[in-house]
Amino acid sequence: MTVLTIALLAQLTVSARPVAPVLSFPDAGLDDTSAYSGYQTRFFRDAARNTLQVYIDQRNARLVHLMADADNASAGFTARDARGATAVLQWGAAGATVGAAAGTRHFTHVVAARTPTLHLGWFLLGSMRVERDFQYEQRASQPFADAPYVIPDVDRLIAALEQLPQRARARHLARLNARSVGDLRSRMYPRPQLRRERDAWVTRVQQVTLDARDTLTLELRADAAAVTVTVAGDSVTMQAQRGDRVTFTVHVSTTARTLTPLTRTDIFTPDFLAFLAATRRRGEAAGVLDTASVRARRMERQVRGVELLVSREKLMAGLPTYATYFGRDMLMTALMMRPIWRHQALEAVIATALRKLAPTGDVSHEEALGDQAVRESAAAYVALITAYRAADATGSAHVADSLLTRAELVLRDLRTVRENYHMIDDEYQLPIVVARWITDPAVPAAAKRAFLLDRRDGGVTRAQRLVRELALVARLTAPYAANPVTTNLIAFAPREPSGWATASWRDSGAGYAGGRYAMDINAIWVPHALESLGRIMTAMRALGIATATSDTTLARYVRDSASLTRAIMTWRGASRHFAVQLTAPQVMTATRARLAAMPTAERDWWTSRSGAARDTEAPIEFLAVALDAQGKPLAVANTDAATQLFLGEGEGRTTGSTPEEVAHTLRDVRLFARPYPAGLFVDRIGPVVANDAYATPATWDAFVKDPYHGPRVVWGREVNLFLLGTAGRIASARQQSGTDNAAYVAELRTALEKVRSAVEQSGFHTELWSYGFTDGRLAAMRYGSGADIQLWSTTDLAVQYVLAKALR
Repeated sequence: MTVLTIALLAQLTVSARPVAPVLSFPDAGLDDTSAYSGYQTRFFRDAARNTLQVYIDQRNARLVHLMADADNASAGFTARDARGATAVLQWGAAGATVGAAAGTRHFTHVVAARTPTLHLGWFLLGSMRVERDFQYEQRASQPFADAPYVIPDVDRLIAALEQLPQRARARHLARLNARSVGDLRSRMYPRPQLRRERDAWVTRVQQVTLDARDTLTLELRADAAAVTVTVAGDSVTMQAQRGDRVTFTVHVSTTARTLTPLTRTDIFTPDFLAFLAATRRRGEAAGVLDTASVRARRMERQVRGVELLVSREKLMAGLPTYATYFGRDMLMTALMMRPIWRHQALEAVIATALRKLAPTGDVSHEEALGDQAVRESAAAYVALITAYRAADATGSAHVADSLLTRAELVLRDLRTVRENYHMIDDEYQLPIVVARWITDPAVPAAAKRAFLLDRRDGGVTRAQRLVRELALVARLTAPYAANPVTTNLIAFAPREPSGWATASWRDSGAGYAGGRYAMDINAIWVPHALESLGRIMTAMRALGIATATSDTTLARYVRDSASLTRAIMTWRGASRHFAVQLTAPQVMTATRARLAAMPTAERDWWTSRSGAARDTEAPIEFLAVALDAQGKPLAVANTDAATQLFLGEGEGRTTGSTPEEVAHTLRDVRLFARPYPAGLFVDRIGPVVANDAYATPATWDAFVKDPYHGPRVVWGREVNLFLLGTAGRIASARQQSGTDNAAYVAELRTALEKVRSAVEQSGFHTELWSYGFTDGRLAAMRYGSGADIQLWSTTDLAVQYVLAKALR
């Protein structure tokens, strides 16, 4: 589908046709089905080839449909049996049916419930972000008779609008295509409506957007000869007339805008696709349970996952929870996928990031679509109306009129995509992606010029947008380059009522252990971003593209390359602030204290392991996850060193070419290979994302309460960064000779295979996974909020390709 076709989609007509799932989870041949704890999901292509996911989650009795289109919409409901317990739902057919007519896309599938009495409630149609928050708040477990779920920001918008003077209220209502406040309130939540249609009961649940411009409809259809259906308030009851099962059809339709999906031939290089085909042939020749067969099937699943996430407009971060643009996820994936992606795919990534830049040059972290955009717009509207009322009360008529006009414009643009710029790390990731693309000799110079001089986004060339972003990087990093003290490092902003707002990838409450200065930003991303800045400016001049800038720091770097070199060298030294070195007795004391604070089953497991004492009787060194506000390292061992392994010590130099660089590599690799609780490695699980044994009891408690980036979780992105980075160090070291070098390569390879094998044994190749203890045994398990398909987890494809070539 071309971009032109999008404009004509309202006239798209596709006759209803059956479709099979593109993917299903769990897959008994690839996944440990018990680890999914009653969760199952299917992925389809709708009539416009946009991604559509359906999942059944028995943990919260929820069945949800995600339309991963330009609005990121969802339609879900909760299912209970006669006792109010979770109803067991199953797929009622092997596939589904899709179609389109008059600008509306349709999706139909069959569901079977293993209960004679089925109660359905908590119907929620709108943004997947709203569905996510609904589940986080555990509202799905509340009685159906409770008050309907409404979006608080929208409720406040309506209340604020209702208090306006009549003339202003009428104008604002008109912006929302409403005649009265009652019209708006009727759009706040859906209400089931039942009708008899020949031989079927049809329950229709419809959600009109707040501005009435789009409609999302869910219909439940049951055979009237087999099932009796009644509606009471906001819930539906289906009663089997005989037997102990209720079977019904779910029909979802939407008028939302679509995306332009790309195929594998648009995304991947011919060399990788040949490698994929060869892997598939080896798998077909092997037995079903053979390693080669499993690897081939898993790679095919991941390629399909990439196709489900990637469109011409953007790369979605993950399904189902993050079916939208996330700058960091996209940029990190682009870096890791470079060996196997066509340069046009990298250009799509760069173009998206540049198009979404803030006027200041900040990279967008996340976009708000559909109802999420409405929610954020509603908050902005309420703030303006509150300020308007204050100005009006003090007689400031001019100010009041201005605020009222601005509020009306917010309603006009209610569903316009909104960008979130609060993250920091993506500012430094974009230059690295651009530098690796612009210096790639495989990309024709003419293609680079055409791309950078393109003006289709607002009449400004991409080169001009890029220079704006580079100027921001130069400006933010200048204080430390001039005076390298900890207070000049890149810092997180204050968070109310206390602490610091984490603004890098470990963005949970405990992720940076309450630190203000993140190691990954300051010791890794900034030095590489500055190196990339220089390479970009040099390449642009070679292409004949102007690099003029009004920013004094960037202008100085362009004029005097030696000043940029000095800044880079200064920032490379920032890692010294984060260095943690502990003696063997200190390691033993810390790990014993941490084990003593664990629950009995967990403590017994770790202390009973063969070699446990030996693992904790050696010194250790690592870079702390962050510094506190006083510049003191917060001694949480972590996986962020994998990023440095992956990016290399410095552009244009042979990685590991000096004794110091070899020592840094061994320090980082040994941390990954050293068993927990001293290091990060957990057998049959993988490297945990953090180890808090060397931190304070307060930090231990924080990770227990907020485990997302803690010692019980493995992140797929970190695993892949480690494997790619270590493979790169091995390849680089092989270019050298000597006994010491051979021992160095052997140690790296042993660590790589150790981590790789543990992850294979875990059975997970997803965004993140965890582990638990049952009957005295440790076992991998699905993390509750983990994505089924996550963009940067599909980088396992690059791992397979790179390792096959690097280690043969």
